[in-house]
Amino acid sequence: MPPPRCPRILEMKQLFSLYCWTAGGVYFFFLCIVTILLTFIFSPRKLDPWLKKRLRFLFKLLFIKVESEGAEVIDPGQTYLFMANHVSLFDIPLFAGYVPTFVRGVEALRQFKWPLYGWAILRLGNIPIDRKNIHASIKSIKATEKELRKGQSILILPEGHRTLDGNLRPFKRLPFHLAKEAGVPIIPIGTSGLFQLKQKGSWLIHPHPVKIKFGEPIHPDKIQELSLEDLSDYVRARIQELIE
Repeated sequence: MPPPRCPRILEMKQLFSLYCWTAGGVYFFFLCIVTILLTFIFSPRKLDPWLKKRLRFLFKLLFIKVESEGAEVIDPGQTYLFMANHVSLFDIPLFAGYVPTFVRGVEALRQFKWPLYGWAILRLGNIPIDRKNIHASIKSIKATEKELRKGQSILILPEGHRTLDGNLRPFKRLPFHLAKEAGVPIIPIGTSGLFQLKQKGSWLIHPHPVKIKFGEPIHPDKIQELSLEDLSDYVRARIQELIE
């Protein structure tokens, strides 16, 4: 009888994961350094097309096929509040590389303390939020609202934390307070394949294609028409529809 294939498959996954962490880590390290330096010369908006190309190349470097669908619904001249499911550490480079307009993100405060990456996202204008402190969270949401009113599109992950089982977690309330106050359309985003690619708590990265799908805008009239809870449920359902 031939020996079982499982150990061999596991070994190949480990080798692939080792390649991804090494090649991806080195590439991302130098990308952060170059990005930080370039922010002293160019504004984040002018730097954005260059950065999108480099982040898309990151997925190619790791042999991760990315498919984008529905991006034509996005008007580059319109301000949006993007909301998406939160799956893995690949979320942020995926959104930064494939959302086809200049967008800034609301990210956990602890990420701004990470070496290089934290400084890079701060220089790029992302907004920190301390989810453990309700008063600090409200302050961050108000700062985000000001950015939206100034015409800056924002991406927020209403689950707040990565999924543990591939399913959507309960949504936080503050993003929907923000949506009602900001008066801009919401674009729902659903990502597929990220949970199979990399799960929270595991170092293994599995070869798997990824898809990012943009839904039709939810207009401000609809946002104001719904209660806070109904709006949360409605956006959740729209995101769920986009996940394959």
